[in-house]
Amino acid sequence: MNIDQQIAYLTKGVTEIIREEDLRERLKAGRPLRVKAGFDPTAPDLHLGHTVLLRKMKHFQDLGHTVIFMIGDMTGLIGDPTGRNTARPPLTREEIDRNAETYQAQVFKILDPAKTEIRFNSQWLGALRFEETIRLCSHYTVARILERDDFSKRYKEGSPISFHELLYPLSQGYDSVALQADVELGGADQKFNLLVGREIQRDYGQQPQIVMTTPLLVGLDGVEKMSKSKGNYIGVTEPPEVMFRKVMQISDELMFNYYALVTDVSVPDIGRMKAQIGSGELHPMNAKIDLAKRIVLDFHSQAEARAAEEEFTRVVRQREIPSDIEIVPLDDDLRVDGFIPIDKLLARIGLAESVSDAGRKRKAGAVVIDGQKQLEPKFPLRAGAVHTIQVGKKWRRVAV
Repeated sequence: MNIDQQIAYLTKGVTEIIREEDLRERLKAGRPLRVKAGFDPTAPDLHLGHTVLLRKMKHFQDLGHTVIFMIGDMTGLIGDPTGRNTARPPLTREEIDRNAETYQAQVFKILDPAKTEIRFNSQWLGALRFEETIRLCSHYTVARILERDDFSKRYKEGSPISFHELLYPLSQGYDSVALQADVELGGADQKFNLLVGREIQRDYGQQPQIVMTTPLLVGLDGVEKMSKSKGNYIGVTEPPEVMFRKVMQISDELMFNYYALVTDVSVPDIGRMKAQIGSGELHPMNAKIDLAKRIVLDFHSQAEARAAEEEFTRVVRQREIPSDIEIVPLDDDLRVDGFIPIDKLLARIGLAESVSDAGRKRKAGAVVIDGQKQLEPKFPLRAGAVHTIQVGKKWRRVAV
């Protein structure tokens, strides 16, 4: 690729580059760039939102550059304040180490292990003497830190800001110094921290890193960014049929965002796909099925991706019963005179949040038992029988 082609490849789906002219100059120099992205191990599993950065790292690998998957086992003890209106609850060292171990196993679903450095920032942050920490802190003012939206809002609202949170951007910036990063990748919400890294590097006599930000992947709800805490995520370790089914839940409009951020389909090809759908040449369902197969294939085998598609077609498109429904043994205490209150049953087996929630679902016609919609409050459960219950997209089998 010539330089223009490299820039186009590396900037697909990127929100902002600071500065593109610097990236162009370093690419022209012909040496492998050191490309860093940091991940704090605050949860045991990565989700599809994390792979936006991993895929961009892979693009740099494809062009011969060195990527550094940096595990923030030290900054994880602080907790990134980005997007927070309160301080994050601190994790223990044991939790951090356990989560970090799972990260290492998961990232190579996308990255080439032979071209990836895995580094832990406790290596250099844990070695800082107190006088070196003071020197690091002297490179940035409290006023500048408080300009950050998260801190500014909390300060104006009178919400507590713990002093250790102010150290987070400085610690992340020092990571770039320790790793001599040419490029740092991060979500659009990380821009402040990434820019601090540029300034800290300059103060330590290094060339400031190029900052590249990517959009935040919107979750299955179509509103919030993908997050395990919000329950709108697709985990990279989930079974293939679950991943496939979750991808098929996203809206047709959001589908193109996923194509751009979590696949290697080119921008011109995505544009042609939109045009084909607009003209009626391509059905949106078929485009989404192709997306689901691509995503599943990143984390599972070709055979598993094909089986996931077949399961989705059988269950959803042909409205058949899934083959992997959980069977719940049910005590006989709910059954009275051969009947069981449906609302209590749904609450007990986890198909409703409460008895009242179950009642609302039943009255709305969302409850199906053994293929029949149930509006009545009671159902005759037969001793020794297994009944199949569906509420919306959730299924259970009950063994009495």
